[in-house]
Amino acid sequence: MEMRKPIAVSEAIQRVIDRVQPLGSEKIALAEAYGRILAEPIIAKHDVPPFDKSPYDGFAIRSEDSLGASGENRIAFTVIDHIGAGQLAKRSLAKSEAIRIMTGAPIPDNADAVVMLEQTVETETGFTLRKPFIANENISAQGEDAKKGEELIQSGTFIHPGTIALLATFGYAEVIVAKKPIVGILSTGTELLDVQEELVPGKIRNSNGPMIAAQLARMGLDSKSYGMLADDLDACTATVKQALRETDVLITTGGVSVGDFDYLPAIYERLGADVLFNKVAMRPGSVTTVALADKQFLFGLSGNPSACFTGFELFARPVLLKMMESEKVYLPYAKAVLGEDFKKANPFTRFIRAIYESTPAGATVRPAGFNKSGAVSSIARGNAIIVLPGGTRGYETGTEVDVLLLCMEEGDATWVL
Repeated sequence: MEMRKPIAVSEAIQRVIDRVQPLGSEKIALAEAYGRILAEPIIAKHDVPPFDKSPYDGFAIRSEDSLGASGENRIAFTVIDHIGAGQLAKRSLAKSEAIRIMTGAPIPDNADAVVMLEQTVETETGFTLRKPFIANENISAQGEDAKKGEELIQSGTFIHPGTIALLATFGYAEVIVAKKPIVGILSTGTELLDVQEELVPGKIRNSNGPMIAAQLARMGLDSKSYGMLADDLDACTATVKQALRETDVLITTGGVSVGDFDYLPAIYERLGADVLFNKVAMRPGSVTTVALADKQFLFGLSGNPSACFTGFELFARPVLLKMMESEKVYLPYAKAVLGEDFKKANPFTRFIRAIYESTPAGATVRPAGFNKSGAVSSIARGNAIIVLPGGTRGYETGTEVDVLLLCMEEGDATWVL
């Protein structure tokens, strides 16, 4: 039996990150860009706003005409025109004249202030003011949001709805984005049944395959299923070889421990794969194994659902994001106060499926229920992972702990375990 030497989680993560090769880029339509990773910076093609404009509904005036206005000395203005967004004034302003202006409309010539509608008292020919205005008051100046030629968003940034708005503003009908990796999923184990099959003694339904597919979908990635295989070395080897011809990354679940029917280590040996590590100082998922066959990643995740889930988030997720040259490859990180005792000793770093809540009083986190490596219910309930360092004897309510947040669009590039 092979004796495996566990390495620290941080070292395991660094080993895989150091071996990532970018996949290159492609051009897609703006409508398809949400959820992708930018492969070029967004450069302002013009000033934003492109002209001085009004941020309010009101009246454009010359500020000098309002000097001396007060409650006892209301100053009158005559309204000579009306412009809406997208329209231009027909003429410039003379002394004590005003132009009715809508939000977003260009500031007329000679005008240098906007009076909000609620600051006026209407008259037959216009309105009166009770306060003076200074030059550029209530005006959105040309270029105050962005200057032509300015780099606004870096390459490697996740494209969210705000990014889409920015791209549209500058006329990016097509966007250069990182290519998506092709990811295969293979579940191993003679004990596995498909989801629609009835339970029989000694068997369990395959939850890992659908779960990994959903974790990939949450990242905006499609997956290619290679189904389920019984514990047969030759059959598993043939399927892995086929998957490597068709994918950039293959994620297998099960078969990575040291049991008589755990064949993944033998398959890696047959392939001549470079095993980056085969044991990590963590719970759950200590048998997580990652190898490289040429330039293709093989993630051997535990067959236990919670260990499988955690292994994907810690190792596969950052690699896939790095392949797309994302600037933020790790899970978002936060601090929170433990909401209940967790008395279990931690010889290795422990990752606990958890429920994280942020309130005005502060952030709290608590285990999401049953937390053994084979647990499924806590994965469904949890929205975070508590990280407890190794070498501890448990934690009490009120202790501040580290938390990794799930269900978020992008991570925190500064997080280091």
